[in-house]
Amino acid sequence: MTIIDMIKNSVLNEFSGVVSPVGMVIALLEAFIIALFIIFIYRRTFAGVVFSRQFCLSLLLLAMVTSAIIQTISTNLMLSLGMVGALSIVRFRTAVKEPMDTAFMFWAVTAGIMTGAGLHLVAMLGSAVLGLLFLLGFATRFRAATSYLVVVKYDVNSEPAALSALKGAAVTKLKSKTVTRNLVEATYEYESSRDVNNLLTQLQEHEGFTSIAALAYRNDFGA
Repeated sequence: MTIIDMIKNSVLNEFSGVVSPVGMVIALLEAFIIALFIIFIYRRTFAGVVFSRQFCLSLLLLAMVTSAIIQTISTNLMLSLGMVGALSIVRFRTAVKEPMDTAFMFWAVTAGIMTGAGLHLVAMLGSAVLGLLFLLGFATRFRAATSYLVVVKYDVNSEPAALSALKGAAVTKLKSKTVTRNLVEATYEYESSRDVNNLLTQLQEHEGFTSIAALAYRNDFGA
């Protein structure tokens, strides 16, 4: 037997298995349980504007479909090669706006791969450790401070005092400024992990401001 024949036989032996219905059900159930855990972590740490239930269902389906695909292609060489070719020509054009959503999708795919490959203990233990560490990081303020847009209005003659008050309150990032006759309307960016009511109370002590408003927003980096 030549070296080529030995390599060929070893490769074919790796794909000589048969998909077991019981094994398929176990893998899908495990992927389902892990996906529910991923959705739980996603809900607890969601910091976006609008929560999407469809995305949670997508995570659930993504983990189970990936598990079924891995179970199928691991037993047939032709199917595995065909799957590689199919994925190379498919273009996924759905834009994912949130960086964290991409991370959770990758987590669901990874869980599906591990359960489909039969690494049940690794899949459960790895997902549990990842989820707990992520919750720990989220609870210990690894997330960014809350960003606000502070909109103030003041008289033109009171501008020096108003600017001094804003500087004293650590509000220095000017976003826009509009002057209408004798009235100035300015928008500043303010980041803080504390309650914004403290800032509003501090600014209200100065008589130069006609009105003060604070709006929470998310910047380009999703913070």
